[in-house]
Formats: sequence, structure tokens, C-alpha cells
Amino acid sequence: MKFSFGPVQYYWPKEKMIAFYEEVAESPVDMVYLGETVCSKRRELKFQDFMSLAHMLREAGKRVTLSTMTLLEAPSELRELRKYCENGEFQVEANDAGAINMLVQQGLPFTVGAAMSVYNHHSLRRLVQMGMNRWVPPVELSEQWLRELLSQPVVEDIRDSFEVELFAFGHMPLAWSARCFTARSENRSKDQCELCCIKYPSGRVVRSQDQKEVFVLNGIQTQSGERYNLVNQLPQISKLVDIVRLSPQAEGTVEWLQKFIANQAGAAPLKLEHGDCNGYWLNLAGMVRSA
Repeated sequence: MKFSFGPVQYYWPKEKMIAFYEEVAESPVDMVYLGETVCSKRRELKFQDFMSLAHMLREAGKRVTLSTMTLLEAPSELRELRKYCENGEFQVEANDAGAINMLVQQGLPFTVGAAMSVYNHHSLRRLVQMGMNRWVPPVELSEQWLRELLSQPVVEDIRDSFEVELFAFGHMPLAWSARCFTARSENRSKDQCELCCIKYPSGRVVRSQDQKEVFVLNGIQTQSGERYNLVNQLPQISKLVDIVRLSPQAEGTVEWLQKFIANQAGAAPLKLEHGDCNGYWLNLAGMVRSA
């Protein structure tokens, strides 16, 4: 079983991003995803900056994939998408149907991200036929659902053709909108947001009236209020998936990777922290934290 770092979901200053990936280069992670997947206005790092980081990480022995935007709303974003799909060096994680279409036209293999919401075996087989060689299931799928899906005859005979990568750590991306919720929370319009997301390196928490953290606002993206953490489910996960994905956090990402690696066989279980959850994987309500 291999481990990956997904794309940074939040808006961090350029210096913090570069420092983070320099730390990643020295870490034991196997795979790294690079790219802005949430908002095109976040331009601390441009395409060439991500390509430079990709070269640095590849030289450090990491498998690098470039991740595309999830919600495209303007012609300029399509032009940026084309840069990623035509980069000529690194595989691309497609997070919308437009990216898949571009990659299929070029005959390139690709990863399908969790935002594509692939829930059944017929869709999975069709994507493999189109060139998919790695699949990230939707974050709300349970172990039972994933096991049943992968055991379907139309999938079993092509299972060697693609890797399964599971989102196993981080605030889960749940929804995207044309509206910017972070800007709205500061009484700003989306067009005059002043890039306020950069003030929230872990997103902005939304609490219910009883002060429970129900969501995290991250620009146009809504995340789970609880942090998904499957560190203690690794023995079950290893029987189903090829890659375990950790979503980068503002602090402690590499330390959590080391905890995951240490617990692959379940010999080093951890008491989940307050604010962690694992319900979806256990076929329970998503916010549940179960031992």
C-alpha cells in the first residue's frame, strides 16, 4: 500500500507552499498531487511554479500528478485547464468532465478525482475504457459499498487496469458552488473578495447554534466540519485499495503520514482527536467518530 498527499485545498502564501513541498520532498510519501483545484483567483502559485515543484519532487523520487480545477466558470479557466492537460510530462487528475474530454482527445491516461462522483460499476468500467488508470472514490463511500462495487463482474476482470486511491485524512470536500462562501462570511461579493481566503489557512469554521463544528468554508468549496481520519482502519483499507490519500493540513501533515505508515498493520492504533470522524467508511453518519 502506498501513500499520497492530495493537492493543497486551501489558499496559502507562496512561501508557505514552497516550504511545505520542500518538507514533502524529504518525507516518505510515495505520491504527490499539485495544482489549484478550488478557485482560479488563487494565484500565489502559477502553472510554471507548480511545474517547477513537480520537477523538484520527481527528482526526490515522488510520483507526481497535476490536479485540475473542480468547477470551471470562465474561458480563462478553460485555457488554464488546457495547460495542465497538455503539460507533456506528468499525469493529470481530472476533477471535471471537461478535463476528461481533453485528456481522452489526446489519448492520455488519467486519474479521476473524488469530485467526479463515480458510484457504480458501469461508470467505472467506461472510464477505464476511456483511459483512466487511477480512481479516487467519492469521500462518502463506505467500505461495504466499495467492496461490493469492486467485486462486480464487470469490474473484477479489469481490476488490474487501474489503481484505487482512498481519501483517508483531512476535511472532506462535500460541495462546490458558483458563490464564494468565505467572501460572503465577510460581507464581500465574490468579485471583490480581496482574496480573503488567505487569512484562513485551514478554512473558516461554521458552527451550529449549539457550537458544533458542522462545516468548513473554503472559498467556493464546502468541507466537513470534522476531519476525516481512517488511521485505525488501515488493515481493512489495505485489502481494498492501492493508495491512501492524506489531504495537506496547515500543520502536522508529515507527522500524520508517519502515524499512518506506522499503523499499516493496526499495531499502533491511535485515539482519534476531538474533531476527527470516520463514520462514512463504517457505513454510519459521516460525523460519527467510532473506535
